[in-house]
Amino acid sequence: MARVVVVHGVGRQTAGPRALHRDLYPALLDGITAARDGEDDGLPGPDEVAFAFYGRLFRGPEEVLSPTPYADARDVGHGLESDLLAAWWQRAAAVDERVVPPDEEVLARSPRWAQRAVLALSRSRYFAPVGERVLIGDLKQVSAYLTDPAVRASVQQAVAAAVTPDTRVVVGHSLGSVVAYEALCAHPEWPVRSLVTLGSPLGLRQLVFPRLAAEPPGAWPGAVEAWTNVVDRGDVVAVEEDLRPLFGPRVRQVRVDNGARAHDLECYLTAAATGAAVLAGLGD
Repeated sequence: MARVVVVHGVGRQTAGPRALHRDLYPALLDGITAARDGEDDGLPGPDEVAFAFYGRLFRGPEEVLSPTPYADARDVGHGLESDLLAAWWQRAAAVDERVVPPDEEVLARSPRWAQRAVLALSRSRYFAPVGERVLIGDLKQVSAYLTDPAVRASVQQAVAAAVTPDTRVVVGHSLGSVVAYEALCAHPEWPVRSLVTLGSPLGLRQLVFPRLAAEPPGAWPGAVEAWTNVVDRGDVVAVEEDLRPLFGPRVRQVRVDNGARAHDLECYLTAAATGAAVLAGLGD
């Protein structure tokens, strides 16, 4: 029975719960070991860690040659999608000297602004390796979760299916932090003691925060006793690093250094700060 449940972020549509466990369970153990200064006795066993998987919802039809539906800057929708893209661009320019900052024309949404935004982000440390269609695909996954009730309900069901009476810690990365927060708000009866958010966009005041399925937005997540928010200074997705202005002073804010992989889940999991937060929730 899972004592720790990890909720992944965007871009995992070609994975699965077993593949995520195989690839990321060791990283979680490494973070716990780092928090213990190398001591590795009493680590959570494989059956005590589960990965709530919802990525398949965003996978294209089997007959499509690529599992990621093709999209480019021309497919960026008005409203939330364009606003998120602009927010990522502004954040990337603020933390990465290689990214040209947006000018007033772009912020006013000139006809070619999306192409210019994607071109600028393609120079960033985070987005450069993924390519345009993956960038736009990730953008659309965030938009779909926040605006499509059916998608949101299906994702929430995946989390609920992973949580057991033994679950004490929920870890949410990127969009998964939004999913985890909403799930805990909706289920105060769950025995979860600790929420750990990694590279979270929950602090986006105008785009994510007002769309949260919580009453009121900013409410404390259910019966959680401790909430630790872990952020890399260069994480483009975590546009607003500090969640305390929106969610209160009880949030423990921690900054880590993930190097060139600022938003990478594996890097966040291996951080001693993440391991310490998981240990605290487990009571170990």
